[in-house]
Amino acid sequence: MIIKYLFDRIVSLLGLVCLSPLLLIVAILIKVKMPGGPVLFTQQRVGRQGSLFTIYKFRSMVVDHGGSSVSVAGESRITPLGATLRKYKLDELPELWNVLIGDMSFVGPRPDVPGYADRLTGDDREVLQLRPGITGPASLKYRHEEELLAAVDNPQQYNDEVIFPDKVRLNRHYLHNYSFWTDIKIILATVTGSKMRYAGELL
Repeated sequence: MIIKYLFDRIVSLLGLVCLSPLLLIVAILIKVKMPGGPVLFTQQRVGRQGSLFTIYKFRSMVVDHGGSSVSVAGESRITPLGATLRKYKLDELPELWNVLIGDMSFVGPRPDVPGYADRLTGDDREVLQLRPGITGPASLKYRHEEELLAAVDNPQQYNDEVIFPDKVRLNRHYLHNYSFWTDIKIILATVTGSKMRYAGELL
């Protein structure tokens, strides 16, 4: 996967440079509209081979919300600016730094908190061979995950029993059917918001 490795490093560096004005604007907006807290949200996530790393995102919630690890659209802990950042995925732009330093890739499984990674058993643990990604097949299928969770009675249970296992299935398929061209199609589908067919599904 040397092409994937080089692509991640080169494009993430170019992205950080080219998007630096946008990154600065978002940082200023967070300071003005969401005072009293940091610009960046940092959290320990599980990376390749189960190693922990620090993920960087723009903060989209109030400070010390003490809520669940599962986010639901319309939650009071998500600020109005944070909701906008999440809608357009702008909160994830700092993850370009994670890609640059090798913690993440552009395409791969979304990095879970340790509690979820610990639930992986048997063959499902092979997804830990992958470097976590900013986007991926599971991210495309559940691009409106927060709205989906908001429509069910028990978001945590639905995530644990339905969404999480399905994401693992898609990530295992990605591991065993990797191609650089598929990565490019996934990135384009993410950026444009378009649909793509993957593993027999329209994501």
